[in-house]
Amino acid sequence: MARGDGKLSHDLLPGEKGPQDACGVFGVWAPGEEVAKLTYYGLYALQHRGQESAGIATSDGSRISVYKDMGLVSQVFDETTLNTLQGHIAVGHCRYSTTGASHWANAQPTLGATASGTVALAHNGNLTNSAELYEMILERQGRPRSGEIAQGNTSDTALVTALLNGTDGRSREDTAMDLLPKLRGAFSFVFMDEGTLYAARDTYGVRPLVLGRLERGWVVASEGSALATVGASFIREIKPGEFIAIDENGVRSRTFGEPTPAGCVFEYVYLARPDATIAGRSVYESRVEMGRQLARENSVEADIVIPVPESGTPAAVGYAEESGIPFAHGFVKNSYVGRTFIQPSQTLRQLGIKLKLNALESVIRGKRVVVVDDSIVRGNTQRAIVRMLHEAGAVEVHVKISSPPVKWPCFYGIDFASRAELIANGAAVEEICASIGADSLAYISEDGMIDATMQPRERLCTACFTGVYPIELPSADRLGKNLLETQGTANPAENSGSNGCDPGPDSEFENLLNDSDKKEAV
Repeated sequence: MARGDGKLSHDLLPGEKGPQDACGVFGVWAPGEEVAKLTYYGLYALQHRGQESAGIATSDGSRISVYKDMGLVSQVFDETTLNTLQGHIAVGHCRYSTTGASHWANAQPTLGATASGTVALAHNGNLTNSAELYEMILERQGRPRSGEIAQGNTSDTALVTALLNGTDGRSREDTAMDLLPKLRGAFSFVFMDEGTLYAARDTYGVRPLVLGRLERGWVVASEGSALATVGASFIREIKPGEFIAIDENGVRSRTFGEPTPAGCVFEYVYLARPDATIAGRSVYESRVEMGRQLARENSVEADIVIPVPESGTPAAVGYAEESGIPFAHGFVKNSYVGRTFIQPSQTLRQLGIKLKLNALESVIRGKRVVVVDDSIVRGNTQRAIVRMLHEAGAVEVHVKISSPPVKWPCFYGIDFASRAELIANGAAVEEICASIGADSLAYISEDGMIDATMQPRERLCTACFTGVYPIELPSADRLGKNLLETQGTANPAENSGSNGCDPGPDSEFENLLNDSDKKEAV
């Protein structure tokens, strides 16, 4: 049973959520260490990548144990639970749903029986050929009568777990090397059997994955922050198209596909923690430079620059530096808002976003304010923020966005709204400005954003801004978040729905919006 933590819930308006971010994965091979507790702290550092569920699997060399539940890492685990997870290998996961609904059956790590034991798998990303993979399972073994899929798991992770079952006499590594080239889409996998820890990253390197060294072992994680938290030193990124195995013989590396790097630019804009480094570039420095470039491209006369905390803070620092306008904190953020399973009353709903943010009237009143945010999705959150600033006495509110207009959904691990729901597809910049009630609105240019990452354009995926998808997509009837939700049919290809994985922009705020936040300014 998921345990509440006494904190207010984000989920005040379940139907109103922003794009959901990526999941977080963590793996450790460390004999003599408390691997479950190391994994707990690693997942704690990756909590920003997934807040729906959390789970840890451990192995003592002969048996795999797993515990997972809905909620934050701190809600799912306590010391008593962690003490039951014994061993020298562990795999952990914190989830936002990519393929498959948000319920317990889809929590990870997933478990699967194989020809030579058990496999536990954690996945960050989203596969685009889930229908094809399901058909492979049907062809090989018929409709599953046991395992994750039979138990109601409708995620693409369950499909991969089932396909790792292997055959007698074939090693896990050989099975993985045969399967990995058949997967399409974005994936950063961390998985294990009873004796070995494995990791793999798709040939495009869409989602991050790093390798670290402990005094007595090795760590694999989505971001370097998790390595630092558990005291591991950063060794390198797992390369696109690379598969590694870690056991008592050390680290073995194999390549399963030709690298064609197309890392997600939104990791730099929003998804990753500011202290992350991706492809050798500091995420924090990228965001500060985006703010500087935003100021160069879109200057305005104002008295103060404030961020929408926390995602807009580095860009606001850069904007203030470049423009010469003083930086200030215009909002106080409630850092203690977590998730419980308490349904909010109408009174709480009416409080809306003020449960999470409060404007500092002493800073705002009588000022011309530049407010910097990372992105606009539906526009509802910005509408609420602009209204709060006006209520606090702002004379003018100028909204600056450190990414271009989001116009396309993501199929590689971010749960953006559909094209129809994305405000940039239905309105020009001037119309969006009027809709949110701002005095002006400006976005960074695509070139400005890319230059800030210091990555070549051809090594980045910018699909959510450009509609150019580096990984080929299947037909619409074989694509979607709910593809594997059976709903009375045995064939997942007959179902379609929205898509995504990681918590996206405004996901923490949009659930707090009230009805007035969703109404356009007139």
